[in-house]
Amino acid sequence: MSTLMTNPMAKSLRFDDDTLWVDLEDGRRLGVPLAYFPRLLRASPEQRNGFVISGGGTGLHWDAIDEDISVPALMMGIGDRTTRSTPKKS
Repeated sequence: MSTLMTNPMAKSLRFDDDTLWVDLEDGRRLGVPLAYFPRLLRASPEQRNGFVISGGGTGLHWDAIDEDISVPALMMGIGDRTTRSTPKKS
């Protein structure tokens, strides 16, 4: 049975020194290393706590650091997928 059979929806979230903890509506708690999301890792505690749970619980958003995280993607173990351009070597 897939863990996504019942659309995972965030109820609340919190942080410790190195982990994002998401409490889901169905009672599960998901811990994700901040290393998966470099913007959150580098953010101040105030910036981390400036989140909005969006989409009825399917999204997490931080305006101050321009971060958006999909709760279903978290359940699948998907971290930051931002591509950064690197300078070309001559």
